[in-house]
Amino acid sequence: MVSVSQQYVISGTSAEAIAASVEAGVAAGALVPGVRLPSVRALAASLDVSPTTVASALAELRRRGVVVSQPRSGTRVADRPPLRPTWSAAAVPAGVRDLALGNPDPALLPEMTGAVLALAATGLVGPPEAGTFSQRLYGEAPVEPGLAALARAAFAADGVVADRVVVVSGALDGIERALAAQLSPGDLVAVEDPGWPGVLDLARALGLRLAPVGVDDFGMRPEALAAALRAGARAAILTPRGQNPFGAAHDKARAAELRELLRDVFVVEDDHLGPVAGVPYRTAAGRSGRWAVVRSVSKWLGPDLRCAVMAGDELTLARVEGRQSLGPGWVSAILQRLAAALWERTDAQAAAETYAARRTALVAALGARGLAPHARSGLNVWVPVPDEDAVVRALWAAGYSVAAGSSFRLGSAPAVRVTTAALDVAEAGAVADAIAAAVNPPSRTRAA
Repeated sequence: MVSVSQQYVISGTSAEAIAASVEAGVAAGALVPGVRLPSVRALAASLDVSPTTVASALAELRRRGVVVSQPRSGTRVADRPPLRPTWSAAAVPAGVRDLALGNPDPALLPEMTGAVLALAATGLVGPPEAGTFSQRLYGEAPVEPGLAALARAAFAADGVVADRVVVVSGALDGIERALAAQLSPGDLVAVEDPGWPGVLDLARALGLRLAPVGVDDFGMRPEALAAALRAGARAAILTPRGQNPFGAAHDKARAAELRELLRDVFVVEDDHLGPVAGVPYRTAAGRSGRWAVVRSVSKWLGPDLRCAVMAGDELTLARVEGRQSLGPGWVSAILQRLAAALWERTDAQAAAETYAARRTALVAALGARGLAPHARSGLNVWVPVPDEDAVVRALWAAGYSVAAGSSFRLGSAPAVRVTTAALDVAEAGAVADAIAAAVNPPSRTRAA
């Protein structure tokens, strides 16, 4: 893990000033995500303030989700701090294959031009002879009937009750609104470990405390979830399929077991992959009467649509839509209509099969080389390793960029995440060779 750049000096003589100095460094890019901050004692000594003052500053930064602290790892800048940076992340250089970012394969996303032109030709709504580009006005219903109908049908097919559907601006927007509708700062929420940094950092930014729950190939481990609930967790955030980064997916038995455990808490399910996850959806929500399922279209219709549909209990949906009405009001009807048009004309099965073949090929190749990856579903492969930083550096030198597991982990073992979305099946052997060599480098012998 990298340490604070020598070019940036944290300043301040009060907790408020120290916290503001750290935030300024993060926003300017001098303190990048993952960078380790000085210890409380070291920072107190350099600023000539008491350790209590520094501890108070760090506590406030943790409360706002700017930094995270882990046992034996100190305090570091969060991977997705709630600050709009004035800098841009460095691009993967030419000659290095990007297997880190987690994007879908652009070649497997539907072509949009035809759908856009068709909608424009018909004025987006109403009869074709209208000849106008219709837009929603204030006071109109916030959800497009066509998109709602498609979402209800898909939810029903997966066993999710969806008499009412709310449209939000992507998976994280929906998760944030659902959590805010039912929880308060300081509440304990059960989260997957390893889990998606976006969810972990979002929960921290909302002032929630995290109760890490270990996962296996079928999702949250029941005994670990039970322990989090005994510790006082008031909610749980689950990924029933395509779990990022582990690739876990519920089967019927695990979904039923988790549903029973969650009978007294608020449940949020994140279906960020939708129909390209590669396995059926098995919901664990609904038992408690307080729940939300957020299904994004980003991975199978396109990230730029910024659109997701949400089902849930009536009170949660009413709170989400009510709060939305006080801010943005609604998700653009133009985007909703485009999402509906693409949804109707897109068969995601072919993309799902391609993603599954690519993922399975790398898993098989890694297994043949003595490694034990996890990837039951989704677009990523989670590879346990003894030293994340060493493996990431070795793979970079070999021409591959993968994601270190530290940003995904709370207490789970080291690993790296490899995105297989655009990795051709024929490439699996070469990538597996590079990973195996990085995990088990050849022994160096002393020259005679």
